[in-house]
Amino acid sequence: MDVWTKQRADAPLGAFVAEAAGLDWIRVVGGPPVPRVLEVTATSLQMDKVEAGQPTLAVAEDFGRRLAVLHRTSASEYGAPWTGFIGPVEDLLSMDNAASPTWADHFRDRRVAPALELAVARDTIASKDAADIRLVMERLDTLVPEEGPVRLHGDLWSGNVLWADDAAWLVDPAAHGGHRETDLAMLALFGLPFLDQVLAAYDDAYPLADGWRERVAVHQLWPLLVHAALFGSSYGARAGRAARSVL
Repeated sequence: MDVWTKQRADAPLGAFVAEAAGLDWIRVVGGPPVPRVLEVTATSLQMDKVEAGQPTLAVAEDFGRRLAVLHRTSASEYGAPWTGFIGPVEDLLSMDNAASPTWADHFRDRRVAPALELAVARDTIASKDAADIRLVMERLDTLVPEEGPVRLHGDLWSGNVLWADDAAWLVDPAAHGGHRETDLAMLALFGLPFLDQVLAAYDDAYPLADGWRERVAVHQLWPLLVHAALFGSSYGARAGRAARSVL
């Protein structure tokens, strides 16, 4: 394989090391393929380059089944033993991966609250939207059933799924132990080719709890707030609408 290099001279301390650790962590037998890390430094990451192909139904169904295998791999805790990062390489945001006792604690305190605070500080979310999101956070225990921590990609939007001729590869993880519905909600956030078929194959391999579709908006609050902080108030408004849809 050819080499793919990511680099940034002023990268936040530990960013590329965390990405390399995440790639290795989500590389599980039978799961989606992940590029092999060749070298990592404070300012760069070298890995195998994936040759791009076109999305097909067969690869999509295979991806759903493989993602189920990844999510069947448990994590020791909600969080990860490294500080995480999310966002484009030129504007990475840190993720608090300290361990949390429950998923609700993790999602509220380590994900949504810091992203919401940053969006408020950057004036990219209206006060009404922020208030409604806080109401949802107070009800997490009753909105989302606890399943136990599993290994997540953590930033599983469509741009981080690379379609090759024989498989869909995972890249650019913000890996941590979390709730598997969060990865699936991220896939739906900006659309994915053959998404319905991916989800059907996943559910067939690893059935989802009743009502998971109604919970997608809850899991999307965090990535929408990250996007609000990075890219502007239209995402803050989307986060507010997502919150109100489950209140």
